[in-house]
This record gives sequence, C-alpha cells and structure tokens, in this order.
Amino acid sequence: MKEKPYLIVMLTYDDMTVENAYEVFDSCKDSKAVVFGFKEEPLPLDEMKRIYKYMKRQGKTTGLEVVAYTKEEGIAGAKVAKECGCDFLMGTIFNEEILEFCKENDIKYMPFVGKVTKRPSVLEGDAYDMINEGNEYIKKGAFGIDLLGYRYTKDAFSLIKEVTEGVKGPVCVAGSVDSYHRLDEILEANPQSFTIGSAFFDNKFDGTFCEQINKVVSYIEEH
Repeated sequence: MKEKPYLIVMLTYDDMTVENAYEVFDSCKDSKAVVFGFKEEPLPLDEMKRIYKYMKRQGKTTGLEVVAYTKEEGIAGAKVAKECGCDFLMGTIFNEEILEFCKENDIKYMPFVGKVTKRPSVLEGDAYDMINEGNEYIKKGAFGIDLLGYRYTKDAFSLIKEVTEGVKGPVCVAGSVDSYHRLDEILEANPQSFTIGSAFFDNKFDGTFCEQINKVVSYIEEH
C-alpha cells in the first residue's frame, strides 16, 4: 500500500521567501512537519545558509524551490541548494546540466512540468504532455517532478490525479493547497508530497503557524 502524502512546509508567501523565515521556522521547529523549504528569492545567501543550517540541526529534511525559467537561473539555483546543503531542488525548467550538477552533489532534482510562467507561478498545458515530460525526466535521472497542480488554468484536480497516476516516480503537488477540501483531493490523488506556504501565513487552517502545521499533518495521518 502506497504511503500517504507528506507535507513540505514552505516559508514563503506569493512564491517569495518571507523576510522573517528564521523566526517563523524557530516558532515551528518542534511541529510534526519534518520537511521544510523556501524559495531562492529574496534572502541573501548568508541568511539562507543560516536558516538551512538551523533546520538541519533540528533534524529536518530541506529543499529549495527555484521559480525561474532559464537554464542560467536554474543552474544558479542548484548552486545555492548545494551551498545550503539542501536535500532536494524543486522547480526550474528541466535541463540536463542542472540534472548533472544535482547528481554530482547528491541533490534530489524535481523540475517543473508543463508550461510554467509568471511569479506567483501559473501552469498551462495538458496532462498527457506533462506525464510524458515527467517520465522522460525521471528516466534521465531526475528524482521526481514538481507539479503546480492548483496553479493550473483548467481542472486542477483532474490534472493532479492524471499526472500522479501516470508519472512513474515521486510527484510533489506544489502551491495553493489552502483548504481541507484540497487536502481531501490530495489524499485521493495520493502524490508523494505537497507544499503549503502562503496558506499558513493567511491562517487558512486556523491557528498559529505551528498549530496549523500540526492540524494538516494530523488530518493527513487520520484520513
């Protein structure tokens, strides 16, 4: 039986890392979540390294999501992930140079699929193409894919189900999981993981940042 999806807590709002990410993490370091990350913008590298080092000291798995659409930006993001000791790199438009860099530095690479534009991101395309893309990337050595399911311009849930079922590897549903209804959909589609960032800052799950994390993790565990 497939394991239930796990939460990746993103210290981000509108696809940008919050300025007080260190303090926010400190407030929820003892929560039920074990995987944390944030974006490549706008914090300086030294601050990013400080936060990731603190996360590691607390036993967390860490990731960086790069919302960028050129090879150069993607490679720069991968280098930041290495500098910060991240376990995985999400985002970027797939590129074999990024893939090779991640392989050489033991970073799990999960690139975007579909046509991704703007910031906050918007996803376009169709499920068939995204499935083929994802399987091609995984065949080449990517760990999995970053699916911006709820940023999709059409039927998000149908897309998430189809891609999760069709891709032969880990799928992370990233972005805009902001209600218990969407948590139910995540449970039904059963991707490997999903991210929540802005929704916690907007208090969509009612409580402190830490309380909301625990509510989400408990909901997934109990349903």
